[in-house]
Amino acid sequence: MLTASRPFRFLTASYLTRIDNERAMTVGQLRDGLERCTEASIFYHTFQSLDRHHFLLEGFSNDFAQWALAAMNRPRLAEQLGSVDIRDYLSLVDLRTDLLHAVDDFCREYPGDVERTAFEPFHFCSSLEVTAPLDFEAWTLDEFRSGLDQIGHTSFHFHFLVSRLRLRLQTNDFSVWLGEELGLETLARRVNQIDIVTNTLDGAKAQVMALLDRERAA
Repeated sequence: MLTASRPFRFLTASYLTRIDNERAMTVGQLRDGLERCTEASIFYHTFQSLDRHHFLLEGFSNDFAQWALAAMNRPRLAEQLGSVDIRDYLSLVDLRTDLLHAVDDFCREYPGDVERTAFEPFHFCSSLEVTAPLDFEAWTLDEFRSGLDQIGHTSFHFHFLVSRLRLRLQTNDFSVWLGEELGLETLARRVNQIDIVTNTLDGAKAQVMALLDRERAA
């Protein structure tokens, strides 16, 4: 059985959430808030939103799109914001830019909706990330599969999605270790191709484990 030169160390993450000063009652104010808010707020309402709503099969993957639909009743804006796929971004600066473009496009197309008042405000929030190691690690594919089975949603989300920002690569911690340490490049690529946006976290994790089981049985 293949043994890695470096183990995969499973981590989990906790987030201390705070409500920031920015709030929006109109699309125009949402646009201004997107421009002024911190990168931590962009992260909270996009990458971290997917973790908080990991069990949803329907709806939009970020808080901005959810608010546009639920509080503004503007499905067109919700679709434009929801179409921004966070898997494509290695930088929160670029993600902010494309969210702003989506709002700007809507404002140009529907100028009469820019100052329409929402049913409830959008509160910009942010969070402080704190990571901690779990008490197990993996040197082999079997150990990796066992460790993956034990981790919770937050740990899976951290390694599978948030890692893209940390690595600044369009991949994830699992695929990097499987490819670099075990030489399983095809498995690594297939794991990275799993769609986290249209899946629940449980569904994505189940797909990773199925791919691992297939590799172990080969």
